[in-house]
Parts: sequence; structure tokens; C-alpha cells
Amino acid sequence: MTSSTRIHPTAVIHPKAGIGEGCEIGPYCIIGEHVQLGARARLHSHVVLDGHTTLGADNEIFPFACIGLKTQDLKWKGGITRTEIGSNNTFREYVTIHSATSDGEVTRVGSYNHILAYCHLAHNVTLGSHVIMSNVATLAGHVTVEDRAVVGGLAAVHQFCRIGTMSIIGGCSKVVQDVPPFMMADGNPAETRTINKVGLERNGVSAEAQAALKAAYKILFREGLTIPNALARIDAELPMLPEMRRLVDFVRSSERGISK
Repeated sequence: MTSSTRIHPTAVIHPKAGIGEGCEIGPYCIIGEHVQLGARARLHSHVVLDGHTTLGADNEIFPFACIGLKTQDLKWKGGITRTEIGSNNTFREYVTIHSATSDGEVTRVGSYNHILAYCHLAHNVTLGSHVIMSNVATLAGHVTVEDRAVVGGLAAVHQFCRIGTMSIIGGCSKVVQDVPPFMMADGNPAETRTINKVGLERNGVSAEAQAALKAAYKILFREGLTIPNALARIDAELPMLPEMRRLVDFVRSSERGISK
């Protein structure tokens, strides 16, 4: 710790914890022995960081967030599990992020994510970067969320599902299958409704790629084709731009099936 680090006298920090320079640690925060906290972190108050947990620089964590604690998975048998978090993330009030379940495994969060109040990231989740999770959104174990996805408030994602890049999930949705990249899913259970046009525009996706994705959406979800036949038509009829290749590869590799 350096003189630029400010720690409230009520905070409890294990002497072996690593605290980066310029951190601000507020009242009643608790930081465990195996935590490595990156530079310029701001912990407002009542934050708990524990387990074998590493956070990069410039993370902001609001009151009553708990990060790195033991998995809730009943398959837990002991061992060392980890939670690895990147930089420039915001974790709002009461966010919970649990460590992985089996020895040597990791729960992993990227950078520049905005995780709003009461969100939950369960064991073995992999969250990309530039992701937004609205209030009370919940990711079950082994869920993967790719870069620049948006998960609406009160949405729940089933174990082992994948949420594709630049997709968006509507509030209160129940996601039980993969949500393809660049698409909008909504409902209980969630169905793919159309392309995520607003998200594509905000992320600078070209008009050509947007048109191709819209055509691919119609082939995949509106023409009653099997997935192999739909993918064959897309390969044959549409320009294989990078966004199209990402969509096709994602759908082809799906193990749970896609939300139709």
C-alpha cells in the first residue's frame, strides 16, 4: 500500500491481501487474505472481497457487493478456485459474484462492464467486456456472456447457456437456450424476436452487415427450416461478412440449441 491509498479505519483487511496504489476503501469493507486489488479501486462501503480473487485497475464497487466467495453449487468438494476480474468495471449495490466450483476452475469477468444492483454471477460464469446487466439480472453456473451484450432487468439465464456478442435480452425473460449474437431475445421462455438494430448501430456495425444479419434472421427463425438447412442457405445466399461468420459459427457450435 502507498500513501495515496485511503482506507477507512473501520475496514478489515487481511495483512497478506494485495492493495494497489491509489485505492479508496470505505467504511466496513472486508478484504480477505488471497485478494489482489488493482490500482485506483474505489470500494464505497460494506464491500466484501474474499477467496482467491484478483481485480484489475479502476474498478468501482458499491455497498454490500460480495465478490469471490465460495460457490453455492452443491458439487463443491474443496480445493482452490478463483475469481478473476478485469479493469474499469462498475459493480452496483448487492452484486454477488461467486468463485468456481471445482479445484483449479475460474469465474471470469472482463473489463468495462456495468453490472447493476442485485445482479448475480454464479460459479464458472465467463463474462466478456463492455457488457451491461440491468438490475436483478441473474446468470446461473457456467453461463457465457460475450462482449457488448445487454441482459435486461430481472432476466434469468439457465446453466450452460451462451449469450452472443451484441445481443440483448428483454427484461423478465427466462433464457433456457443460447441467444445468437446480434439478436434480440425476449419472453418466457425467451424467443429470438429480431436483430438488435439499436445495439448494432451503437457499436458501429455497417449497414451492409445489418442487412445481411436481418436476412439471416429471417432464414433462421421465420422460414420453418431446420438449423442445418438454414445455415446452408445462409452460406449459399448471403455475403460472409465477419458478423455473418460469427453468427454462423455460434449457431453451428451450439450445444443447448438456440432460442427460437
